[in-house]
Amino acid sequence: MLNFSYWNPTRINFGKGTMAEVGKEAAKWGKKVLFHFGGGSIKKNGVYDTVTASLKAAGLEITYLGGVVPNPHLSLVREGIEICKKEHIDLVLAVGGGSVIDSAKAIAFGAKLPPSEDVWYDFYMKASPVVRDALPIGVVLTIPAAGSESSTGTVVTDAEHGLKRAVNSETIVPKFAVMDPETNYTLPAYQTACGATDILAHLQERYFTTVEHNDLSDRLIEACMRNIITNAPLALEHPNDYRYRAELMWTGTIAHNNLLDRGRIGDWATHDIEHELSALYDIAHGAGLAIMFPAWMKYVYKVDIDRFVQWAVRVWDVSLPLSDKEGIVLEGIKRLEAFYKRIGMPTRLSDLKIGKDKLRFMAENSLVGERTHLGNFMKLYADDVEKIYNLAL
Repeated sequence: MLNFSYWNPTRINFGKGTMAEVGKEAAKWGKKVLFHFGGGSIKKNGVYDTVTASLKAAGLEITYLGGVVPNPHLSLVREGIEICKKEHIDLVLAVGGGSVIDSAKAIAFGAKLPPSEDVWYDFYMKASPVVRDALPIGVVLTIPAAGSESSTGTVVTDAEHGLKRAVNSETIVPKFAVMDPETNYTLPAYQTACGATDILAHLQERYFTTVEHNDLSDRLIEACMRNIITNAPLALEHPNDYRYRAELMWTGTIAHNNLLDRGRIGDWATHDIEHELSALYDIAHGAGLAIMFPAWMKYVYKVDIDRFVQWAVRVWDVSLPLSDKEGIVLEGIKRLEAFYKRIGMPTRLSDLKIGKDKLRFMAENSLVGERTHLGNFMKLYADDVEKIYNLAL
């Protein structure tokens, strides 16, 4: 286990009826709020009205900025930055899922940049950018998936150039997150499944490490993975059952608030490989992860086959003879793919009618910027990434 420092300041208000508390939480950070959201779903399910009423009851001034799409666009981030500067916004409130939160984070630190710095070129396109300051960020979470409600990360897409990149900084960890599982009842099944897949991916990225002797965090990650595997199908079968929605929502937060990767180094190559897919083809991030994770596993498992054996046995209950390590691992990957199919996810690029023509382009694009390689479990270069894409066909 490596030395580590852990800090997470996000206040979580979790449970039924907690949306009514957003005004009280937001008022701690100023008077002027940028209400940032996506499409029309929060207006249909009542979240928009409930949050607006709570903010107004707290005496806050609201400026609205909707229009966030999956794989949030840099162009809207730039618009939000200008609004914050013009209106002297005190708090950026993200009402939605991971894309909305990631966009809000970009707006929050972009609004604090001097004219000499650019939110995209000086941060998202840099290897290790330092975010010095940001407006406070609040969240009303309506889609459990990205874990961005209490994470250090934000991912934004430059649609013009087909690039999707991340920034990580403690400066953009939200101050509070209001999480009511009842807001998830109206989520389409596909969106629920994509969210569960993203949560599972965050756990797997952390699990596959070459750092030894992390028994506690291994067990915690395994428990969270098993919780998603158990509850995601039940949430799809019983979409209005609070207990299954609550399990997914809370596991999604725990999976990505950086508690579970202390003392270890995660991989994250699969996320970077998938980002090229969703940037180029505008597919759901979760769907892309369901395709790419089994392919990545098939390519790298021999680096540390014992870790993959542990994963297959503890998470997927594979019971083949322990002498057949390769058979155990391949059966575990097979069960992962079966889980994805069970919840309606694609497991091959061909499922989304994506062929070979852009594989090399995406492989090379994945290293554009200051990256020298992808991943930590096994360092991957353009040729490796292309081979993983081919495994996913």
